[in-house]
Amino acid sequence: MSQASLAKACGWASQSRVGNYEKDTREPSLEDIAQMAKVLGIDQGMLLMQGQQPSIEANAELIGTMAAWDSKTPLGDDEVAIPLYKEVELAAGGGATEVIEVPGRLLRFAKSTLREAGVHESNAVCATVRGHSMERLIMDGATIGIDTGSKHIEDGEIYAFDQDGMLRVKYLYRLPGGGVRVRSENSDEFPDETLTPEQFANIRMLGWVFWWSTVRRRRGLSIAK
Repeated sequence: MSQASLAKACGWASQSRVGNYEKDTREPSLEDIAQMAKVLGIDQGMLLMQGQQPSIEANAELIGTMAAWDSKTPLGDDEVAIPLYKEVELAAGGGATEVIEVPGRLLRFAKSTLREAGVHESNAVCATVRGHSMERLIMDGATIGIDTGSKHIEDGEIYAFDQDGMLRVKYLYRLPGGGVRVRSENSDEFPDETLTPEQFANIRMLGWVFWWSTVRRRRGLSIAK
């Protein structure tokens, strides 16, 4: 059926209405959809579905195969070893902790990734996230990359910081007067916190979180010992 024939059968003065619907330059009303479905002898749900078909596109790119390595494997030309930070319990500290660089613990990292993130290799450190406050974005047990050269807060970015010996990874937002809002990705279970200027002054900023990686374990998969 031509546009003109369909428009005439629907009782419309011009075929341009049908043409606009076909070119998707005009949104049809429910009344027009019902009228066209009646003339065409089909269920109007079929016309609604035609306008809602999702486009299919690739959302990943194959880079290459993985190469296994251990601590004795020399660094490649495009690799750098960055230190690991974690919470450690203070000796005779009554359960108190502090965030320190762990001697001898290093993570191999691609220099190209650092360049892409705009991070100088001398400022790159890594840490491990614990807990569920940043899920589903950053999973429990994920390794993160931190740029210690970027400590100035840009609203809505993720930062790692040392608060009373606790390593924390959160969204940060500046507030008027020098305060800071602390926000979790899992805000349903972990509501926002507000730090006063005095409280924030006692926090040691580690830096901007520019990278994270999580190893997922398949359900029912036993771990070799």
